Amino acid sequence: MSGERRARGFTLIELLVVMTIIGVLLTIAVPRYFRTVERSKETVLRRDLSVLRESIDRYFGDLGQYPDALQALVDKHYIRGVPVDPFTKSAETWVVTASEDPDHPGVRDIHSGSPNSGSDGSPFVSW
Repeated sequence: MSGERRARGFTLIELLVVMTIIGVLLTIAVPRYFRTVERSKETVLRRDLSVLRESIDRYFGDLGQYPDALQALVDKHYIRGVPVDPFTKSAETWVVTASEDPDHPGVRDIHSGSPNSGSDGSPFVSW
């Protein structure tokens, strides 16, 4: 071992190549990840709206009137709790549509309070 030295560690070029490969992989993976997160939020929103609308219909079918507020669905055990809007992250931002029938006042329909639009371009308020 006289005069011979063993090199230890990585060269700058090797590190730059690895960093470039990681960067390319991240530019491919990160946008897909965020699209997947948005789609999952949309799926949760659609399901929550379906459950709430079905509960409103059952409430009307059983009691002959619409609930005064979403909390009435919880109080009468039609749902366990008012779900959180996945986009606004609050259970208080739901936009309720009142019944136009003077004989049956109350909450007739519900929409998301988010100003965003879905992947199909339609605003969440119209879902």
